[in-house]
Amino acid sequence: MIRKLVLLFAGAMMALAASFSAVQAAPKTFYWISHGSPADPVWTYFLAGAKQWAADTGSTVNTSFHNGDVAAQQEAVRSAIAAGAAGIVTTSPDPGSLVKVVDEANDKKIPIINFNTPDPKAKFGAYVGGDNVKFGTAWAQYLVDKGLVKSGDFVWMPVEVPGATYGVQEEQGIASVFKPAGIKWEVTETTLDQAEIISRMSDYLTANRKKVKAIIGMGDLAMGSIKRVFDQVGVKPGEIPVIGWGDSLDTTQEVLHGYVNAAQWQDPQATSYIALSMAAMSASGIRPGFSVITGSLYDKDTAQQYDDILSGKK
Repeated sequence: MIRKLVLLFAGAMMALAASFSAVQAAPKTFYWISHGSPADPVWTYFLAGAKQWAADTGSTVNTSFHNGDVAAQQEAVRSAIAAGAAGIVTTSPDPGSLVKVVDEANDKKIPIINFNTPDPKAKFGAYVGGDNVKFGTAWAQYLVDKGLVKSGDFVWMPVEVPGATYGVQEEQGIASVFKPAGIKWEVTETTLDQAEIISRMSDYLTANRKKVKAIIGMGDLAMGSIKRVFDQVGVKPGEIPVIGWGDSLDTTQEVLHGYVNAAQWQDPQATSYIALSMAAMSASGIRPGFSVITGSLYDKDTAQQYDDILSGKK
């Protein structure tokens, strides 16, 4: 009888352990939400990081792009909250635009992590990505330190979406260098359509060729169009100094062939992977309490390693 009770107890404990293990292993659903466009090459790599994380963890990751539409992105976050997401990772489409929805997620105790574009106004659990203000500062300082621009010069700064978080923050950093140095600049819109970008950039450079002393490409689509625009307008590689984003094969090739002096790598795949990991960690009750800053500037000497990554060789 005692042996039978022991066996019954042991069996019950094994069943309970198996049940507990099954509950623990139950897949969770996370939401990855971007202000970007799926047509933008850099977002292919951000998305790849999210998909890899899902494959490695067995979790479900629902992804969405919102093409700079703030209202649509706010609704996407609210939909994730309503669905009872295990965690949410999202970019910030515009400074202060997600304050309310982040509060709503926090009220429901759903971890919400900010990635790619920071917004200190919102109470995110953490931030993973580059520091756009520091990037802008570094780009402007590079041009000044290399003697490529000086007081009185004019710098053209094309950007896909004027007023979006990334461009606003980058210009803030650029201004901190250019203003005291007496350097002038103008930000112009390129849109998110590749053909329109090339057309607008070519038209602008044709009309302002004599006064443009340098270019800072404030987005990957703009930077990836430099060679096409230069070739169309008749500008030789290296004739106009160029610096800015560099998360696409177009730009790594432009650096390798002299069209672009230096470009910014953002670690897009790692950014998504780490952001989702932090959301999962928070969902398990471990608060991050820190942010992760990514990114590095590369030139012709180091561009090949990033070209290899983007082409799938590494």
